Amino acid sequence: MSDQFATYLADNGRLQPAMLERAQRVSESTGESLSVLLLKLGLMSERDLANALAQCYGSNLVESADYPIDPVDGADFKIRFLRHARLVPLALSDEELVLAMADPGDRFAIDSMALLTGRSVRVMVGLPSEIEQAIERLYGPQRETASNTDDGLDGFDDGLETDIERLRDQASEAPVVRLVNRMIGDAIDLRASDIHLEPYETRLRLRYRVDGVLQDGEAPPARLKAAIVSRLKIMAKLNIAERRLPQDGRIKLAVRGSAIDLRVSTLPSLFGEGVVLRVLNRDSVSLDFASLGIEGDNLQRLKEGLARPNGIFLVTGPTGSGKTTTLYAALSSLNDAERKIVTVEDPVEYQLDGVNQIQVKPTIGLTFASALRAILRQDPDIVLIGEIRDLETAQIASQAALTGHLVLSTLHTNSAAASVTRLLDMGVESYLVTATLNGVAAQRLVRRLCDACKTPYSVDEETSLKLGLDRLGGGVGDTLYHPKGCEQCGQSGYRGRTSILETLVMTDDLRRIILKDGDERAVHRAAVAAGMRTLYEDGLRKALLGETSVEEVLRTAQEG
Repeated sequence: MSDQFATYLADNGRLQPAMLERAQRVSESTGESLSVLLLKLGLMSERDLANALAQCYGSNLVESADYPIDPVDGADFKIRFLRHARLVPLALSDEELVLAMADPGDRFAIDSMALLTGRSVRVMVGLPSEIEQAIERLYGPQRETASNTDDGLDGFDDGLETDIERLRDQASEAPVVRLVNRMIGDAIDLRASDIHLEPYETRLRLRYRVDGVLQDGEAPPARLKAAIVSRLKIMAKLNIAERRLPQDGRIKLAVRGSAIDLRVSTLPSLFGEGVVLRVLNRDSVSLDFASLGIEGDNLQRLKEGLARPNGIFLVTGPTGSGKTTTLYAALSSLNDAERKIVTVEDPVEYQLDGVNQIQVKPTIGLTFASALRAILRQDPDIVLIGEIRDLETAQIASQAALTGHLVLSTLHTNSAAASVTRLLDMGVESYLVTATLNGVAAQRLVRRLCDACKTPYSVDEETSLKLGLDRLGGGVGDTLYHPKGCEQCGQSGYRGRTSILETLVMTDDLRRIILKDGDERAVHRAAVAAGMRTLYEDGLRKALLGETSVEEVLRTAQEG
């Protein structure tokens, strides 16, 4: 029956011929059905596949509300067979059995159910994940034991070999594979930047970070939490036997034809291991300043700092504020045949053609500081340090800047001025800071308003005074926008994110202040006097342009 479905896909242009041919070859060599492989290879989403199968076999789709509340009576349905065949009984009458099937072309399963019940079978097409959830809800409890089938696999036990083998087997079973694939596919559909799996005593919580804000996903069955974590650890080439210590890894895969990198971090907790996956879509990332929302005066000042042949330029902000992406965009703008660029990162997030990238490995002694010493002997023009974390790294970076290298790096501070005092607090001498620091860009990400549903409103006098719009040349009568929510943005009112920045460029006045005492407020005042637009002001400017809302600006960059 796979031939029938393959012919349908080819005739109706539902899949590119090369992709279809690849899936057919794999199907022939492994014996797996074409529909299963299309999901595994990421060539079709669950819903697209279900729609195509329904049209091919002349069946109707099963909606999530159509699954029965209680198991269908009248026959002894075995859960092992239901799972293997990916089907669930919807209704049984004197004449007919109605089935929801993930693969309506599975004649063996259909004939088996007809023989078991003595009825004719009417097939409807369901999403594999919804069928799996229905099977577990309706028939799973029959197989639960007093230990709830976990056998202590989520605790801090000694990890007996038999438990590890059982975990490995569970992690390779079709239900767990489908759950993990669906979880990753949903993250891509939602444009999520992170996937969070959090174990609790009686449940496993799934959350996605979309445009910087966490939202709940459909939670997997709690009894499968150890198997799901093991599946992710196997994919990331981590040690599934080690459940007492944090681990970090990486998964590379294709989802619906797009190249996806997942950074995997596991962390032991009271009720098992929590997992966070950072989603890096290599096909969708655009490493240019315009797409990141860096423009106008900020772009000019940023380019001014990058144009100098030596010195240090920093991008600062909290975790998840887009610092590394901005530095990658800077490297892309500087990357040409006349310059040698070397980076030392932890981890390497995106691979840049023409750039020598080094992954830090502290377990073997390859730290930022030791890698930097070796890098400087490679005669680079530009060096990117993933993060300046300690005095040793800061001093080597300063020495590199003094000896004719342009050094780019990140720092965890809340403002551009705070970066200066952070370097001084680390122990870097004030004369080194003034001699090497070219500039600092403090960055935040704010959510973009959805163009399809944003709602305009006119600024009144009270709002203008409260927000301080006059400093940007705005005021009463200007237009701002509220988020509303529609289907295109998932009812959030926002779609995507953009950067807001404050860019400090070193001047003689700033150098005098730093050499005197390096007071953060004095540095900030002098930078503003020299033309620096603050994060709050840059956010307000984007709000007046209709790119974001005032609420987002206040959430991320409210002035004290």
